[in-house]
Formats: sequence, C-alpha cells, structure tokens
Amino acid sequence: MNIRKSRIADAENLVRLIKQVEEESEFMLMEAGERQITPEQQRQRIETFEKSENSAIFVAEDGNQLAGYLFAIGGTARRVKHSVYIVIGILKNFRGQGIGTNLFEKLYSWAIEHKIHRLELTVVTRNEAGLALYKKMGFEIEGTKRHSLRIDGEFVDEFSMAKLL
Repeated sequence: MNIRKSRIADAENLVRLIKQVEEESEFMLMEAGERQITPEQQRQRIETFEKSENSAIFVAEDGNQLAGYLFAIGGTARRVKHSVYIVIGILKNFRGQGIGTNLFEKLYSWAIEHKIHRLELTVVTRNEAGLALYKKMGFEIEGTKRHSLRIDGEFVDEFSMAKLL
C-alpha cells in the first residue's frame, strides 16, 4: 500500500473512491448518491489544495486502485491557519489493514513540516472503529455535538475530537 499526496491525474479515481466510501459507510456526512462532484471539479480542488500551505489530500493506493483518502482542510482566516479539519474514508474491503494509521502518519509528517498545530475532526459517537482509530492516533474528545446528524430518520450525536502537535 502506497500512501502519497494526491495528484491531478487522480481526480476521476478520487471521485469514484469518495462516492464508493459514501455508499459503503453509514457514518459519512453525505449519503450514498448525494454528492454531486465531477472529475473536473475534483481536479480544481486538488489544484487548490496543492497551492495551499495548510491543506492537503492524501490517498492510499493499492496497485492502480485508490483504497482510501484523507483530506486535511486548513483554516482560511489568519487566526485558524494553524488548524486543519480532517475527513477520512477507506473502502470497506480495505478496512482493518492499517491504512487509516498510515494515512494519519503521513498527515503528521506533513503537518509538522507545514507548521500545523491543531488537527480536528468529528465522528459519530457509535462509530466504534473510527473512534478507536482516532484515539489510537492520539485524538481526544473535546465535546459532544448533540443530534448533529440525522441518519436513517434518527438523530445521532458526534464527538468533536482534536490532537495538538
């Protein structure tokens, strides 16, 4: 498994990957089929992230297939440029193989190099696998967002988590 920064050539495969992860997971923000992004829009996003000092997209590549991604979305105001919001997704068939850990390790190296001080994310409170990964990677729960999402007609809570570097 190769963990690397995304390239413009990844745009089409990244769109497919994101949509497949959203189909396979009950815990992503967007439901299956809800995301409307084209390869061209994804190319533009990759280009924007490449030019940014505090945003990056990392992918996990297995041969010619993308198996996972991690978006590090940096703050735009001066007071939050030291902080990034994390979105991670891994294909169901590749979960439990250390890909999430490897994506976070790549993120940490990049973050230190780019003087990022705070990493933050949200996770559905009943997402046990995600919660275990984030705690293993040093994230701590900072609070609970009550009824922050509605999944299958039910209001669910999320934890706000962060790690300081």
